[in-house]
Amino acid sequence: MTGPVRRQAADDVREDDLTRRVIGCAIAVHRTLGCGLLESAYEECLSYELAKHGFSVAWQVTLPVIYDGVRIELGYKPDLVVDRELIVELKTVSKLLPVHEAQLLTYLRLSGITRGLLMNFNSQPLAKGIRRMVLSDFSPSPSPRSPRSPR
Repeated sequence: MTGPVRRQAADDVREDDLTRRVIGCAIAVHRTLGCGLLESAYEECLSYELAKHGFSVAWQVTLPVIYDGVRIELGYKPDLVVDRELIVELKTVSKLLPVHEAQLLTYLRLSGITRGLLMNFNSQPLAKGIRRMVLSDFSPSPSPRSPRSPR
């Protein structure tokens, strides 16, 4: 069973050095590329920028669902897992919706990771399109974490 979920705007992440540094890398990518590209372009460029700054980055990690003791692969794949501690889900939409937050929340629950960032690269400035989610009082799922190495 999971505890409460806290959603915070980018302004509230100053205490968390990892999310602060990841947001900094994302802002650098956004300043260079601007809005209007496909999500996959931002994913590749942000992965590069994070690796350049010494982060371990895995992408499109498959998260299984464990049901009745059986591991079921359903295709849940967060965009990025940074340092095995933070899930980063990227979007290029006109507006972030509750379904996008629910998607990140699902990834957090399945992975056992408690912190996540939802980033909309179609926002100007990018900071207006960033949401931070933290699962509090989290009891890890029996689903194993096994992020793949970067491409």
